[in-house]
Amino acid sequence: MMSEQQPLPPLETFENQFPERDYEIRIECPEFNSVCPKTGLSDFGTLVFTYHPDKLCVELKSLKLYLVGYRNRGIFYEHVTNTILTDFVETCHPRKATLEATFTPRGGITTKVTLHYPEGFSTST
Repeated sequence: MMSEQQPLPPLETFENQFPERDYEIRIECPEFNSVCPKTGLSDFGTLVFTYHPDKLCVELKSLKLYLVGYRNRGIFYEHVTNTILTDFVETCHPRKATLEATFTPRGGITTKVTLHYPEGFSTST
């Protein structure tokens, strides 16, 4: 059905200029999309990253390109949300982070997947 998936573009970081401060960064990505692996139809959603950086911050252009990499990727909501936060945490090493993924209704059902790092979170697969 779908062609072989290409590797995702890498997330990039830059040095946090205020690592001694505990502050929050909120990033909204209202145009996220991927593909339902069961139907082949596009899934659309809004991703909201909220994180407290330590030594590194995510570079926004790389985040955009990384997320665009999911545009033709067949992946379930739960899997994509977990994968994105795992990649984010492994790249940025934040003090804490939350990813909230709210997908547009399909068949009258809206799905929201919310993950918190470090609560109940492991990067091992």
